[in-house]
Amino acid sequence: MTDGFLVVDKAGGMTSHDVVAVGRKALGTRKVGHAGTLDPMATGVLVLGFGNGTRLLQYITDGDKSYVATIVLGASTVTDDKEGEVIATTHAADVTDGEIARVLKTMVGTIAQRPSSVSAVKVGGERAYDRVRAGEKFELGSRQITISQLDILAIRHLAATTEVDIEVTCSAGTFIRAIARDLGEALKVGGHLSALRRTRVAGFSEKDAVSFQDLKDQKFTPLKLADVARVTFSVRELTLEEVTELSFGRPLSENGATSITAAMSPDNRLIALLKDDGIHAKPIAVFAAAN
Repeated sequence: MTDGFLVVDKAGGMTSHDVVAVGRKALGTRKVGHAGTLDPMATGVLVLGFGNGTRLLQYITDGDKSYVATIVLGASTVTDDKEGEVIATTHAADVTDGEIARVLKTMVGTIAQRPSSVSAVKVGGERAYDRVRAGEKFELGSRQITISQLDILAIRHLAATTEVDIEVTCSAGTFIRAIARDLGEALKVGGHLSALRRTRVAGFSEKDAVSFQDLKDQKFTPLKLADVARVTFSVRELTLEEVTELSFGRPLSENGATSITAAMSPDNRLIALLKDDGIHAKPIAVFAAAN
């Protein structure tokens, strides 16, 4: 298969780029990308696209995501997670369950969230984490994100700290580390993330994933481009005449759809992505060349 997708369960201690590098070897192509970076500390769902699959990754990245995570209250770090230097500690064992629930409830919905300074967000053309590593101190501006689910799974009051396990469903661009930081700041005890696992990206979940070892050993069956298109977009079933028109990049009659539509051939091939302009359904990406 020259075009498609593979969902990998990323292990801890490696970057998303590390997974892509192994994926290039396992899939036999340099044309491999991923949908949404995971920090080295994080584990879980990383969607790889290869061949023409890379052209759909932006739409998958823009989908919502789900995570499970553990927040430690009582210590702040420079990275807002356990990988960074501890910059302040406070006794936090006495924080009540009710206080924790009250603050987390205020984060549900569409809110302004300030990303961690140690993130991949670009500032002046440079990644924020590179500027921090160079010794610069700054705060990133807030951005609008949406958290549709933020459930408390467990709370553990320890000798000096309190640990909170949460489950989150959120829009693209949400930083789970920022949830930990903001909870700690609101409770005036500091907070950081000690564990993070992504359980879903758009239509892809843990059950779809292969282990990193299976990726290395090439023990996997990639997902077909057409199958992924069908679960990512609304679908327009084409006639043979429409397949020919789209193959030449010509528009079709409008779909009456407000979102991007996957145009599928009678033999289940992704021919193009369509977007209505009010009169026509215009191809914004064509995958099948004219014969």
